[in-house]
Formats: sequence, C-alpha cells, structure tokens
Amino acid sequence: MSCWETLADYGLRSLGIGERLLPRSDFTLCQQFVLIGSGMIWNVYFGVLALFSGFFLATGLALSKAAKNPFLRKPAEWFIFVFRGSPLFIQFFFAYFLFLSLKQVYPILTPLTSATLGALVVLFFNTAAYSAEIFYGALQSVPKGDIEAADAYGFSGWPRFRRIIWPTMLRLAWPAYTNEAIFLFHATTLVFFSGFPAAKQKGDALYYANYFADKTFNPFIPYPILAGYFILLTLLLIGLFGLINKRLNRHLPTAPKRGERRLVPGFLR
Repeated sequence: MSCWETLADYGLRSLGIGERLLPRSDFTLCQQFVLIGSGMIWNVYFGVLALFSGFFLATGLALSKAAKNPFLRKPAEWFIFVFRGSPLFIQFFFAYFLFLSLKQVYPILTPLTSATLGALVVLFFNTAAYSAEIFYGALQSVPKGDIEAADAYGFSGWPRFRRIIWPTMLRLAWPAYTNEAIFLFHATTLVFFSGFPAAKQKGDALYYANYFADKTFNPFIPYPILAGYFILLTLLLIGLFGLINKRLNRHLPTAPKRGERRLVPGFLR
C-alpha cells in the first residue's frame, strides 16, 4: 500500500471515515504519521471549542471575583479554586461517571457520556478557571490612572469597561493567556486516556500513538511523531496569539531595534 493510499484510507479514520479496521501488523512509518495526524483532529476540536467558549466564562468569573458583592465573589472564588486545585485527569474520571449516573435519571443527557460533548464540558470549565485567575490578576493590575482618565472623559459603567478596562486587561493578561492556550491543547491528550472511551477506535493522537507503541513494543517512533505534531501546533498557536498581542499593543510606542539609527536628532524631538 502506497502512502497516498494510506492517506486516503486513514486520513479521516478518527472521524469514522475511511477504512474501518486499524492495521494489525507490518506497520509502516506512513501509517503511523497518517493515523496519529488523523487523531490530531480531535485534539484541535477540543482545544479550539474549549478555548473559545472558556474565554467568555473566564471574563465573567474574573469580574465576579473582583466584585464587592459576596454573592458574586464567593461562587467565582470556589469555582476557580476547585478546578485549579484538582488534577484534570481526576476531573475527566469523575465527570464521566457523573454523566453516566445522570444519564440513568435524565436520558436527555446521554450525549454528555461521549467524549464529543462530555470531555468538552470538562475542558471548558477547567480552562475557564485557569484563565479567570489570569484575567483577575490583570484586572487588578489595570492602572488607576487609566480609570481616572476614563472618569474624567465621562466614561462610566459598561462603556468604561468595554473601551478602557477590558482592552487593558487583555493586553496585560495576553502573554500568560497564551501559555494557558498551549497547556490546554496539550491537556486534550488526556480525554481518551482517562475516562471517556474511544467509540469504534475513534480516538485522538495519543490514542493512536499508544496503539502503535503497544503493538510494536517500540514507543520511540509513535511518541516522537506525536510530539512533532504538537510542536507544530504550538508554533501555530504562538504565531496566532502573537498577532493578536501585536494588535492589542498597537497603540504603544515601540523601542528602536539595536543598531537602528535615529533619523531625528535628540535636540529636535
């Protein structure tokens, strides 16, 4: 079987499209690259949706934690504490059995027992808790001068938050939030490794890497391939978040590069 045929048969294998059975023996390097790459579809799915939805919940939690009202502050503090204080592996494990129990009482919740939705909920809560703590720290670091200037210009309430506080908070939090995004995508490898089963062998990248390692008794091929895929994904995230960070800081003056000659003499500036 050529590599192109392998790509056609197993390129979307993790989604249930293509060859139904996994290869049993005589594994080629191409098969390992294609199947592990196919599993990366799930990792990207979990990471993108959890990060996007968790961003908005994290913003609300950060504002609630900074509120003076204890009925807003205390639930946010406990939510953040629980999901930051417990290992993600344990969260997946208990969430799966919780969803199984709820399924018996409320059959409408059956989709939560699948990784497609159930694991996404866990990742959503987990990244929201970590991101909320990052945003809360940035919110506390917003310069008081900016807020006083906004008050002087007549900004108050929602306009002040939207035009002054929120952009500044994001600018201060973005480097740490970039790290959280990278950690989140790495954490998606725990989905099928912990509680949620891979139906019909439709798993993520680690699932297929573990499959090849078990069958060949040689982990030094599939796991480096898996690491290579995640390194490429991390580079993509760093580039994308770097562009957003540049956009957030576009109004700030940039320092001249080393060796760059100033065209305007100092006494004329």
